[in-house]
Amino acid sequence: MGLLLKEGIDINLIKSAFLAFSLIGVLIVLINIFPIFKSRLPNYTLQLAGLIGNTSFLGIPIALALLPSATINFTIGFDLGTTLFAWIFGPFLLKKKSQNKNIPNITGLLNALINSPASRGIIGVFLAYLLQIEGILGNYLWIPARIVIALAIIIVGTRLGIITNQRGKIFDLNEEIKFSILLKLFILPFIIFLASKLLYFDFYQSSALILQAGTPTAISTILMAEAYGVKQKIASKILFTTTLIAIATIPLMKILLNAFE
Repeated sequence: MGLLLKEGIDINLIKSAFLAFSLIGVLIVLINIFPIFKSRLPNYTLQLAGLIGNTSFLGIPIALALLPSATINFTIGFDLGTTLFAWIFGPFLLKKKSQNKNIPNITGLLNALINSPASRGIIGVFLAYLLQIEGILGNYLWIPARIVIALAIIIVGTRLGIITNQRGKIFDLNEEIKFSILLKLFILPFIIFLASKLLYFDFYQSSALILQAGTPTAISTILMAEAYGVKQKIASKILFTTTLIAIATIPLMKILLNAFE
């Protein structure tokens, strides 16, 4: 909410947010429909880790460093779309299934939508604009935002520290984890590349989206896994491994993008 209030909302932000949100949703559905994909990513922790990137803490700073400032709203929009999807559907998907597994838990989905921090943030932004207090409120919101970010990093650091102490098991990755990593760092950026071409985005707009798609797994995947007690170690391993690999893949991605300019 604070970031939106500071940067403002325009059509570029809306387009990239809609693309990120809808594409992740379509991919989640396809993974669970087709057995060939479901067998490789059998649970939602693996799926979310392979599709939700660290766009806030890493993607936006990278875009600011490598791309013109004019693309910032494309970058923020992609972050907003992935954040909305993660916090609306993540808790719903990771919670225990309803007693009747054949009936979708529509009530749970609606509750997740209403109670999502991302949804509340969007509503707050519109109320701020309506009351014409967006400038003042945006400045004040950075104070609690910094506290939340610090707490999130502490939780992630604690979990990653546990993995690091298991020295022999850091890179002991099963096939499912490897496929989630492949999806996050290679397959998803390529899909975004194809989508950008189909939508006739220019070079810098496409670059902003592709770099965001290529960021390592998001901190939110660990936070949700911890909150619901679902596959925490898997989420931690994927975050840890994708973060290390991304040190090489993101610069390589930028070099490849420049080659196609």
